[in-house]
Amino acid sequence: MTVPPLPSIMIEPIVRAALLEDLGRAGDLTSDAIIPPDATACMTLAARQPGVVAGLDVAALAFRLVDPAIKLEVHREDGSAVAAGAAIATVSGPARGLLTTERTALNFLCHLSGVATATAALAQAVRGHKAKIVCTRKTTPGLRALEKHAVRAGGGSNHRFGLDDAILIKDNHIVIAGGIGSAFERARSHAGHMVKIEVEVDTLDQLEQVLALGVDAVLLDNMSLDDLGRAVRMVAGRAITEASGRINVETAAAVASTGVDLISVGWITHSAPILDIGLDFAANRQLRH
Repeated sequence: MTVPPLPSIMIEPIVRAALLEDLGRAGDLTSDAIIPPDATACMTLAARQPGVVAGLDVAALAFRLVDPAIKLEVHREDGSAVAAGAAIATVSGPARGLLTTERTALNFLCHLSGVATATAALAQAVRGHKAKIVCTRKTTPGLRALEKHAVRAGGGSNHRFGLDDAILIKDNHIVIAGGIGSAFERARSHAGHMVKIEVEVDTLDQLEQVLALGVDAVLLDNMSLDDLGRAVRMVAGRAITEASGRINVETAAAVASTGVDLISVGWITHSAPILDIGLDFAANRQLRH
């Protein structure tokens, strides 16, 4: 699936910080020394393994910030499935700028495409069931908006973006508050009318307590498949059901078969392998100056 790019104003601070980290205090000593200032080049971003593309807008912005004369022509949009060897985009312009930006652009593109690819594999695994794959707040610090966008590119959905857009009462909240009922009542009195409340439960007994309170969603954490099925039947549509707990491509279909609405997976953002993408000189397009 294709997804619209994030607004540049959201991603520019992230990209600028990454470029400044690489450029340090003296810029690209290697390219400045070796590449003539008037040299131009055309290079191809190509997948070296099959996967799903994400992060092209971030890569394009990185090139543009280094040199506005660099142009990136997209061949496969974010959310596109690509085969090994497929050309994703062509980048052309001043050669110094291309080489200066190469690593930063690839760092973003490979990582975000890896997130999209991991998400797509899980989404495919649960195909035919109603469950959606959702990400969590287990994201790389500073990259949350980009990683959650990549999850959408891979066919997944987003859980809350931060602590400020929904209430999720977890086990530690319950312990400190003195119980589920106390924690929920405090949350409900504090929440605005647009804020949903979800409660994490580990047992069916806890779930029974939570359902009596009228929550919006229940997080069924690390439950067995049998308990997940029972939990869904207990909820009977009265709240959104979310399963979590070390779910992977091999186990996702079984979890989805219990009838849960959502399957939340932290590793698709914090530990997804990169998608190997290279930036090489385009065939028959030589360096010019």
